[in-house]
Amino acid sequence: MLRTRLYLGLLPLLLILIGTGIYAIRVSRELAGSLSRDLVGNYRAIFALQQMRASATRMNTALAETQRGDPLAARREFDTERAAFTTALMGQSASSAGSSRAAPVTALDQAFQQYSESAGRFLRGGGAGSLEDTKQDATALYRVFDAIENLTRRDAAAAQQTAARAEQLAATTERVLLAAIASAVLLSLLVAWWLAAALLRPIRALTASATALGDGDLDRHVPELSRDELGQLARAFNTMAAKLRAYREATREKVLRTQRTMEATLTSTPDPLFVVAHDGAHDVRNPAAAALAHLPEFAGGFPPALAGPLAAVLASGEHYLPTDYGRVVSVRLAHEERHYLPRILAIGDALTGSKGAAVILQDVTKFRLLDDAKTNLVGTVSHELKTPLTSLRMAVYLLLEQRLEGLTATQRELLESARDDADRLLRILDGLLDLARLESGASALERRTVRVDVLLADITREARAFIEPAGQKLVMSLAKGLDSMLLEVDAERLRHVFINLLTNAVKYSPPGGTITLAAAPGPPAFVRFSVRDEGPGIPAASIARVFDRFYRAPDQEKSGAGLGLAIAREIVVAHGGSIACTSEPGRGAEFYFLLPARLAAAR
Repeated sequence: MLRTRLYLGLLPLLLILIGTGIYAIRVSRELAGSLSRDLVGNYRAIFALQQMRASATRMNTALAETQRGDPLAARREFDTERAAFTTALMGQSASSAGSSRAAPVTALDQAFQQYSESAGRFLRGGGAGSLEDTKQDATALYRVFDAIENLTRRDAAAAQQTAARAEQLAATTERVLLAAIASAVLLSLLVAWWLAAALLRPIRALTASATALGDGDLDRHVPELSRDELGQLARAFNTMAAKLRAYREATREKVLRTQRTMEATLTSTPDPLFVVAHDGAHDVRNPAAAALAHLPEFAGGFPPALAGPLAAVLASGEHYLPTDYGRVVSVRLAHEERHYLPRILAIGDALTGSKGAAVILQDVTKFRLLDDAKTNLVGTVSHELKTPLTSLRMAVYLLLEQRLEGLTATQRELLESARDDADRLLRILDGLLDLARLESGASALERRTVRVDVLLADITREARAFIEPAGQKLVMSLAKGLDSMLLEVDAERLRHVFINLLTNAVKYSPPGGTITLAAAPGPPAFVRFSVRDEGPGIPAASIARVFDRFYRAPDQEKSGAGLGLAIAREIVVAHGGSIACTSEPGRGAEFYFLLPARLAAAR
């Protein structure tokens, strides 16, 4: 295991540390033990010998004092110093017993005994003695001093030997410690090199393999050099790389299958499809799109009708999904006029950060032709029906106005019903004709510059004429900053939109209810107009269909042909805007439409 290898690598250093410590303890004990005792003993012996020399000197002085006339005092001093000398001599004899120092101490003792006997005789004689006695005393005292000097030199030499031993031991200890330190340093370098070679080599191999793995090289293998934790890590890495290789192969097959499926799908898609990068370059296009790319309209890129919305989608990341045929792109392909409704989808990859768009040109040629045929049919039929219906309506009006004789009440009631039905049919036909003209583009808009506040004030003034008699209240709301905003619109056509929405609000609002006509800022460069009522609201399932022609929500008790909102939508779309509604059952409905603000402010 890796832990065992680390322990074995550090074991020699530990052994060197233990051996050095044991040797240091031994040297410390020796210095504090025998060497210290010998050195202290030598210095004590030297000190004692100095005291004995001083005592012997004072004893000789006491003998001299005896000759000067004070024998008693001299004798007391002599006895005192002899006792001190004797005590010190006994201490030296005791400490030197059994050693080589015992013979010199014995010689000192003998010399002192001779001197003591000679001095005693001199003192007993009262200080009177012959010259020979004086010489003997001096000789005995010299022997004492000589014995003391011999012992002193011996003790000093012993002290020097002890100090030399201590110095030699210290030098030896220093050499041993230096050798141990050098060995430890050298061994630590060897251990560090061994551990580095044993640990860093598999780590470097693992690092290189991980780098290669990050670069996509999944075939890199990490060598398994041991059975410890590093070896386990290498085996785990190799297992992971093997699983990644298997996953890569599976993913590659899936990607290839998906790519083939996508290519087959794109090839079989009849509608032209372009995949555009963020810079506008064509990344992918199907055969139908390739056929369009060779047309003059696509020679310099996309035509203006597509280039503008595409740039907006690439910049904002929001889809462009028009629903009206006014945004159709028409081209001539193979001597045939084709009509395409563009669908631009924002696409992107959060992982790579790439952005682009998919341009799908939905072929609506057949639908456009069918819609034109339907519009022409509706217009033709409505026009053909309007003439006889007008004649019938006029005949009914003449019959009722001339008050013919012989008409019963029932006959008159039938004529009045026929008149009302003729009026309603004529309104429906007029609405169908207006709708047909708007859808076909035959009814051009007469645009003029109108201020938002003036437009809203005119509509409010006209609407109050039929709202207040119905017992309801109209509130106008104009957001701050819009009072001087200018629009380029067909005011008469917009009047039809406002009146239709307000009429519906009056129709479905309860007596005493409040109807709100508002203008507020919409998305950038748009103004939002809205009409809110307090009626029963519109079911959620019907909101998406309220602008379809002839559609009426279920369970509606109010009369109507279902063309007003369809005409309003065509008028708003013709202005380049959009219309929608929101509603909550029981809390009323809000119809709103957006119009582009062509001019930012009044001049």
